[in-house]
Amino acid sequence: MKLEGFGIFVDDMATMVRFYRDVLGFEIKEDENTTNVFLEKDGTLFLLFRKSDFEKMTSQKFAYCKGVNGHFEIALGVANYAEVDKAYAKVTAAGAKGVMPPTTEPWGQRTCYIADPEGNLVEIGSFVKE
Repeated sequence: MKLEGFGIFVDDMATMVRFYRDVLGFEIKEDENTTNVFLEKDGTLFLLFRKSDFEKMTSQKFAYCKGVNGHFEIALGVANYAEVDKAYAKVTAAGAKGVMPPTTEPWGQRTCYIADPEGNLVEIGSFVKE
């Protein structure tokens, strides 16, 4: 099997589309009120799938995390340490919830965490100092 991509299940498609498109810069062409949104980001398939539609399709109910959660993370890389700081400032000013401000970790990565509107973690980091 080959990893083709990943998806997240969402409650409010319009809010999540706007966040990933307008705040994080993902290229999304589908309507804000669709059942699912497919996009490719840097060669990886990324899917937003409305929870209620997925449950209807599978004829099952699922348990979902609520609020800011550590269920998974989406990791985004930037060019260098300074870009981590700039990205964090930009996305939190645009409405992302700050979870951890930019920090240089002992393993040499400068990283920060934000949460999307439904509480999923997004990491922004770099291993390049300059």
